[in-house]
Amino acid sequence: MSEQTIALVTGANKGIGYEIAVGLGALGWKVGVGARDDKRREAAVERLRAAGVDAFGVPLDVTDDASVSAAAHLIEEQAGGLDVLVNNAAVTGGWPQQPTLVDPDIIRAVVETNVIGVVRVTNAMLPLLRRSASPRIVNMSSSVGSLTRQAGTGAEQTTGPVAVAYPPSKSFLNAVTLQYARELSGTNILINLGCPGYVATDLNGFRGVRTPEQGAAIAITLATLPDDGPTGQFFEDAGPVPW
Repeated sequence: MSEQTIALVTGANKGIGYEIAVGLGALGWKVGVGARDDKRREAAVERLRAAGVDAFGVPLDVTDDASVSAAAHLIEEQAGGLDVLVNNAAVTGGWPQQPTLVDPDIIRAVVETNVIGVVRVTNAMLPLLRRSASPRIVNMSSSVGSLTRQAGTGAEQTTGPVAVAYPPSKSFLNAVTLQYARELSGTNILINLGCPGYVATDLNGFRGVRTPEQGAAIAITLATLPDDGPTGQFFEDAGPVPW
Protein backbone atom coordinates (compact mmCIF):
# COMPACT_ATOMS: atom_id res chain seq x y z
CA MET A 1 0.00 0.00 0.00
CA SER A 2 1.06 3.54 -0.71
CA GLU A 3 1.65 5.89 2.20
CA GLN A 4 -0.94 8.13 0.56
CA THR A 5 -4.50 7.39 1.65
CA ILE A 6 -6.63 6.08 -1.22
CA ALA A 7 -10.40 6.61 -1.36
CA LEU A 8 -13.18 5.66 -3.73
CA VAL A 9 -16.37 7.73 -3.81
CA THR A 10 -19.28 6.35 -5.83
CA GLY A 11 -21.54 8.80 -7.60
CA ALA A 12 -18.77 11.39 -7.34
CA ASN A 13 -19.27 13.23 -10.60
CA LYS A 14 -21.71 15.75 -9.08
CA GLY A 15 -23.54 16.95 -5.98
CA ILE A 16 -22.64 15.55 -2.58
CA GLY A 17 -20.36 12.89 -4.01
CA TYR A 18 -18.28 15.48 -5.82
CA GLU A 19 -17.93 17.57 -2.66
CA ILE A 20 -16.91 14.48 -0.69
CA ALA A 21 -14.14 13.98 -3.26
CA VAL A 22 -13.14 17.64 -2.87
CA GLY A 23 -12.98 17.33 0.91
CA LEU A 24 -10.98 14.10 0.93
CA GLY A 25 -8.68 15.42 -1.75
CA ALA A 26 -7.99 18.51 0.36
CA LEU A 27 -6.51 16.14 2.95
CA GLY A 28 -3.90 15.07 0.42
CA TRP A 29 -5.68 11.82 -0.38
CA LYS A 30 -5.81 10.18 -3.80
CA VAL A 31 -9.48 9.98 -4.76
CA GLY A 32 -11.18 7.66 -7.23
CA VAL A 33 -14.17 9.32 -8.85
CA GLY A 34 -16.71 6.54 -9.39
CA ALA A 35 -19.43 7.31 -11.94
CA ARG A 36 -21.32 5.70 -14.82
CA ASP A 37 -21.32 8.58 -17.28
CA ASP A 38 -17.95 8.86 -19.02
CA LYS A 39 -18.19 12.54 -19.90
CA ARG A 40 -19.41 13.65 -16.48
CA ARG A 41 -16.84 11.51 -14.71
CA GLU A 42 -13.92 12.86 -16.70
CA ALA A 43 -15.19 16.43 -16.39
CA ALA A 44 -15.32 15.96 -12.61
CA VAL A 45 -11.80 14.56 -12.57
CA GLU A 46 -10.55 17.56 -14.54
CA ARG A 47 -12.24 19.98 -12.14
CA LEU A 48 -10.82 18.17 -9.13
CA ARG A 49 -7.31 18.15 -10.58
CA ALA A 50 -7.60 21.85 -11.37
CA ALA A 51 -8.42 22.36 -7.69
CA GLY A 52 -5.30 20.45 -6.66
CA VAL A 53 -6.92 17.08 -5.91
CA ASP A 54 -5.06 13.91 -6.86
CA ALA A 55 -8.10 12.42 -8.62
CA PHE A 56 -8.58 9.59 -11.10
CA GLY A 57 -11.65 8.32 -12.88
CA VAL A 58 -13.25 4.98 -12.09
CA PRO A 59 -15.90 3.79 -14.57
CA LEU A 60 -18.52 2.35 -12.24
CA ASP A 61 -22.12 1.24 -12.54
CA VAL A 62 -23.07 -0.05 -9.10
CA THR A 63 -25.88 -2.16 -10.60
CA ASP A 64 -23.53 -4.14 -12.86
CA ASP A 65 -21.34 -6.98 -11.58
CA ALA A 66 -18.79 -6.74 -14.39
CA SER A 67 -18.46 -2.96 -13.99
CA VAL A 68 -17.86 -3.23 -10.26
CA SER A 69 -15.32 -6.02 -10.66
CA ALA A 70 -13.47 -4.02 -13.31
CA ALA A 71 -13.46 -1.00 -11.00
CA ALA A 72 -11.77 -2.99 -8.23
CA HIS A 73 -9.06 -4.15 -10.64
CA LEU A 74 -8.54 -0.61 -11.94
CA ILE A 75 -8.15 0.79 -8.42
CA GLU A 76 -5.52 -1.79 -7.58
CA GLU A 77 -3.66 -1.11 -10.81
CA GLN A 78 -3.78 2.68 -10.61
CA ALA A 79 -3.62 3.26 -6.86
CA GLY A 80 -2.17 0.05 -5.43
CA GLY A 81 -4.94 -0.45 -2.90
CA LEU A 82 -7.85 1.17 -1.10
CA ASP A 83 -8.25 2.64 2.38
CA VAL A 84 -11.66 4.29 2.31
CA LEU A 85 -14.87 3.48 0.47
CA VAL A 86 -17.73 5.99 0.39
CA ASN A 87 -20.91 4.44 -1.00
CA ASN A 88 -22.68 7.60 -2.13
CA ALA A 89 -24.40 6.67 -5.41
CA ALA A 90 -28.19 6.61 -5.09
CA VAL A 91 -31.45 7.18 -6.96
CA THR A 92 -34.88 8.30 -5.74
CA GLY A 93 -37.04 6.51 -8.30
CA GLY A 94 -39.03 9.66 -8.97
CA TRP A 95 -42.19 10.93 -7.33
CA PRO A 96 -44.92 10.33 -6.21
CA GLN A 97 -44.39 7.02 -4.42
CA GLN A 98 -47.62 6.40 -2.50
CA PRO A 99 -47.71 2.74 -1.43
CA THR A 100 -51.14 2.14 -2.96
CA LEU A 101 -50.21 3.58 -6.35
CA VAL A 102 -46.53 2.84 -6.91
CA ASP A 103 -45.27 0.61 -9.69
CA PRO A 104 -43.33 -2.23 -7.98
CA ASP A 105 -40.64 -1.89 -10.64
CA ILE A 106 -39.79 1.52 -9.20
CA ILE A 107 -39.14 -0.02 -5.77
CA ARG A 108 -37.09 -2.75 -7.39
CA ALA A 109 -34.92 -0.25 -9.29
CA VAL A 110 -34.32 1.93 -6.22
CA VAL A 111 -33.31 -1.03 -4.05
CA GLU A 112 -31.02 -2.33 -6.82
CA THR A 113 -28.97 0.88 -6.68
CA ASN A 114 -29.36 2.06 -3.09
CA VAL A 115 -28.99 -1.29 -1.33
CA ILE A 116 -27.82 -4.11 -3.59
CA GLY A 117 -25.41 -1.73 -5.31
CA VAL A 118 -23.81 -0.92 -1.96
CA VAL A 119 -23.45 -4.63 -1.17
CA ARG A 120 -21.99 -5.31 -4.62
CA VAL A 121 -19.40 -2.51 -4.40
CA THR A 122 -18.51 -3.17 -0.77
CA ASN A 123 -17.87 -6.86 -1.35
CA ALA A 124 -15.75 -6.16 -4.42
CA MET A 125 -13.63 -3.62 -2.55
CA LEU A 126 -13.25 -5.55 0.72
CA PRO A 127 -10.15 -7.52 -0.39
CA LEU A 128 -8.39 -4.19 -0.98
CA LEU A 129 -9.73 -2.62 2.21
CA ARG A 130 -8.59 -5.56 4.33
CA ARG A 131 -4.99 -4.77 3.35
CA SER A 132 -5.28 -1.20 4.66
CA ALA A 133 -3.96 -0.18 8.07
CA SER A 134 -7.10 1.87 8.83
CA PRO A 135 -9.93 0.94 6.48
CA ARG A 136 -13.18 2.89 6.60
CA ILE A 137 -16.52 2.36 4.87
CA VAL A 138 -19.06 5.18 4.80
CA ASN A 139 -22.57 4.44 3.55
CA MET A 140 -24.51 7.57 2.71
CA SER A 141 -27.99 7.11 4.10
CA SER A 142 -30.70 9.62 5.01
CA SER A 143 -32.73 10.49 8.05
CA VAL A 144 -35.83 9.70 5.97
CA GLY A 145 -34.83 6.08 6.54
CA SER A 146 -35.12 6.43 10.31
CA LEU A 147 -38.02 4.28 11.49
CA THR A 148 -38.19 6.32 14.69
CA ARG A 149 -38.67 9.53 12.75
CA GLN A 150 -41.07 7.92 10.27
CA ALA A 151 -43.22 6.77 13.20
CA GLY A 152 -42.99 10.06 15.05
CA THR A 153 -45.69 12.68 15.42
CA GLY A 154 -45.71 16.38 14.67
CA ALA A 155 -42.22 17.85 14.62
CA GLU A 156 -40.70 14.37 14.93
CA GLN A 157 -41.90 13.48 11.42
CA THR A 158 -38.95 14.91 9.53
CA THR A 159 -38.96 12.28 6.82
CA GLY A 160 -40.70 14.07 3.98
CA PRO A 161 -43.79 12.92 2.09
CA VAL A 162 -45.23 9.42 2.16
CA ALA A 163 -43.03 7.35 -0.14
CA VAL A 164 -42.53 3.62 -0.46
CA ALA A 165 -39.32 3.41 -2.51
CA TYR A 166 -36.63 5.88 -1.48
CA PRO A 167 -37.11 6.16 2.33
CA PRO A 168 -37.53 2.39 2.82
CA SER A 169 -34.44 1.81 0.68
CA LYS A 170 -32.48 3.84 3.21
CA SER A 171 -34.04 1.88 6.09
CA PHE A 172 -32.92 -1.28 4.26
CA LEU A 173 -29.43 0.17 3.80
CA ASN A 174 -29.25 0.99 7.50
CA ALA A 175 -30.11 -2.61 8.40
CA VAL A 176 -27.62 -4.00 5.89
CA THR A 177 -24.88 -1.78 7.30
CA LEU A 178 -25.56 -3.12 10.79
CA GLN A 179 -25.10 -6.65 9.47
CA TYR A 180 -21.74 -5.70 7.97
CA ALA A 181 -20.72 -4.13 11.28
CA ARG A 182 -21.62 -7.36 13.07
CA GLU A 183 -19.67 -9.53 10.63
CA LEU A 184 -16.65 -7.21 10.62
CA SER A 185 -16.61 -6.84 14.40
CA GLY A 186 -13.14 -7.55 15.70
CA THR A 187 -11.45 -6.35 12.52
CA ASN A 188 -9.96 -2.91 11.93
CA ILE A 189 -12.69 -2.00 9.43
CA LEU A 190 -15.04 0.70 10.69
CA ILE A 191 -18.35 0.99 8.81
CA ASN A 192 -20.89 3.71 9.52
CA LEU A 193 -23.85 5.54 8.03
CA GLY A 194 -23.99 9.24 7.33
CA CYS A 195 -26.98 11.51 6.69
CA PRO A 196 -26.10 14.63 4.68
CA GLY A 197 -29.32 16.46 5.53
CA TYR A 198 -31.70 18.03 3.02
CA VAL A 199 -29.21 19.10 0.39
CA ALA A 200 -30.07 20.97 -2.80
CA THR A 201 -29.13 18.52 -5.58
CA ASP A 202 -30.76 17.25 -8.76
CA LEU A 203 -31.87 14.24 -6.71
CA ASN A 204 -34.60 16.44 -5.19
CA GLY A 205 -34.95 19.06 -7.90
CA PHE A 206 -32.63 21.38 -5.93
CA ARG A 207 -35.31 21.94 -3.30
CA GLY A 208 -32.96 21.22 -0.41
CA VAL A 209 -31.82 23.85 2.07
CA ARG A 210 -28.20 22.74 2.52
CA THR A 211 -25.29 23.01 0.10
CA PRO A 212 -23.55 19.91 -1.28
CA GLU A 213 -20.43 20.99 0.63
CA GLN A 214 -22.41 20.98 3.89
CA GLY A 215 -23.88 17.61 3.00
CA ALA A 216 -20.44 16.15 2.39
CA ALA A 217 -19.14 17.06 5.85
CA ILE A 218 -20.52 14.00 7.66
CA ALA A 219 -18.94 11.64 5.13
CA ILE A 220 -15.55 13.28 5.57
CA THR A 221 -15.88 13.01 9.34
CA LEU A 222 -16.70 9.30 9.15
CA ALA A 223 -13.99 8.64 6.56
CA THR A 224 -11.36 10.08 8.90
CA LEU A 225 -12.39 8.40 12.15
CA PRO A 226 -9.55 7.34 14.47
CA ASP A 227 -8.84 3.65 14.93
CA ASP A 228 -10.86 3.60 18.15
CA GLY A 229 -13.82 5.33 16.50
CA PRO A 230 -17.39 4.00 16.37
CA THR A 231 -18.67 1.38 13.98
CA GLY A 232 -22.18 0.31 13.06
CA GLN A 233 -23.58 3.75 13.90
CA PHE A 234 -25.79 6.29 12.12
CA PHE A 235 -24.80 9.95 12.23
CA GLU A 236 -25.77 13.40 11.00
CA ASP A 237 -23.94 16.64 11.75
CA ALA A 238 -25.80 17.09 15.04
CA GLY A 239 -24.90 13.61 16.28
CA PRO A 240 -26.47 10.13 16.19
CA VAL A 241 -29.64 9.59 14.17
CA PRO A 242 -32.27 7.39 15.89
CA TRP A 243 -32.85 4.10 14.13
